[in-house]
Amino acid sequence: MANSNTPAILLLNIPAGALCGIDLLSFTTSPRFQGIKNLPPGWHFVFTGATTSHSVRHGIWFRIHPASSTSPADLIIKKWSPEKEELIPETSPTTLLQHHANLGAIWTESLTPYRQSAAFATTTSTESEPLVEEEKHDWHDLTDCISAALLTRITGESTPDNWTLTTASSAKQDEDHIPGLSMGSETLESEHELRFLPVNLKQTWREGAIGRERTEAAQDRSWALGDLVERFCQGRAQGQQDAEGDDGGEGDGEWEVVGELQVTFLMVLTLANYSCLEQWKRLLGLVLTCKAAVGEREAFYVKVVKLLRLQLQHCGDVDGGLFDLSDDGGALLKGLLKQFRRAVDEVYKEGESTVKDELEELEGFLRTQHGWELSDSYVRRGMLELEDGEQVEMEINDLEGEDERGEYAPIIVDTIEHGPTIDSNKNGS
Repeated sequence: MANSNTPAILLLNIPAGALCGIDLLSFTTSPRFQGIKNLPPGWHFVFTGATTSHSVRHGIWFRIHPASSTSPADLIIKKWSPEKEELIPETSPTTLLQHHANLGAIWTESLTPYRQSAAFATTTSTESEPLVEEEKHDWHDLTDCISAALLTRITGESTPDNWTLTTASSAKQDEDHIPGLSMGSETLESEHELRFLPVNLKQTWREGAIGRERTEAAQDRSWALGDLVERFCQGRAQGQQDAEGDDGGEGDGEWEVVGELQVTFLMVLTLANYSCLEQWKRLLGLVLTCKAAVGEREAFYVKVVKLLRLQLQHCGDVDGGLFDLSDDGGALLKGLLKQFRRAVDEVYKEGESTVKDELEELEGFLRTQHGWELSDSYVRRGMLELEDGEQVEMEINDLEGEDERGEYAPIIVDTIEHGPTIDSNKNGS
C-alpha cells in the first residue's frame, strides 16, 4: 500500500505540455500529472509556464515543516488558472476536504516523487545515493537564510505558502529596464512591486560626511553595509523563532542580506527575473567592496563566499545567458572579486582566516572552470616562443584597469597649501 502520509503539493489542472518545476528541477507535464510527493522539510519553490519556451513564468515559495507524530504531513494544494496562466490557491473548503480524502487514489499514478534535479535520473538507486545527498545539501545551502519575514517583505504577500513572483515582477528602480516588456503592458501593471533592501552604491557615506570621511566611505563601503543592516534588516537572536516556527536562518540582521542574495539568485535561475538579477549584483557590489567589515563580520563573509561559489556552480543552469561568466559578461563580478581579494589580504595579511580559506576555494573553482585569476600574482610580461623558434616579448595589458597600471595608474596632483590668492593691487584698490 502506498504511503500517502508524507508531505506533498497538489498542482491541479495544469495542462499537458506545460512547463513545471520545483527547486532545481524542471520538466514538461504529462496528462496524468497532479503534483509532487515525498517533499523534504524546508523551503521550496514551485514554478510553471504555459509553454516550455521563454514565456512568462509564475512561481510560489512554500515551506514544508518537519514531520511530527502528532500532526498530519503537510499537504499544499494549488490549481492552474487558465485565465491567468498561473497557479492560484484552492480556497473552497469542500474541495480541500475532497482532495485530502482522495489523496490515496492519486498517490501512486499522478504524483511524481520529489527530486532536486534530473542529474541522477538514469542511475541506479545505489549509484544515486551520494549524488542525492549532495543535491539535498546544495539546495539547503542555497536557501538556509530565507525566512517568512524576508519573503513577505520582498513579495508583499503575507499569506503563508503563497509568496508569489513572476518573470515580470520588478522593483520600481528596475521597471524601465526589463528586456522585452514596456511599462504600459498589462503584465507589469498587474505585478506586485518587489521590495528589496535599498542599496545605493552612489552614496555609501553618512549624510553630512565630507572630506576624508567621505572618500574613505566611498572606497570601503563597510559603513553602508552596517547602516543597511541596522536600519532595514530584522535582526533576531540565533535560534529565535517567529510565530510561523521559522528561525530565519542564522544570527542577526546581516543574515537577511544573505537571504536576499539567495532569493534573488534563485529567481533568476528559475524565472529568469531581470530585476532580481540587478539586485543580486547590487548586493554583491556592496558586500564585496567592504574592507573593515571583513574582519568585523567574519562569519557573515564566510557564508557569503561559500554561497557565491555554490551559486556560480549553478549559473550554467540559467536559460538565456543572464549569468554569463565569459570575459565580457563576467567583468563586473571579476572586478569585484579581485577588489575583495585585495581587501581580504590587507585585513588578514599573513594570518590564517576562514574567509581566506573559502575565498581560495572560490578562486580555485573560477580558475578551473573559467580561467579567472583573482590574485595580483601572475605573469604580466615574458618571452613567448613561436612555432618557428623565434622568441618575442609579450605583455598583458588587458587587466591594466583592474590593476591600476598604465593609463589607469593613479595620478598624484600637487595642490597649493593655502589655495589661490588674489592680488588686490591689480584690482585698482
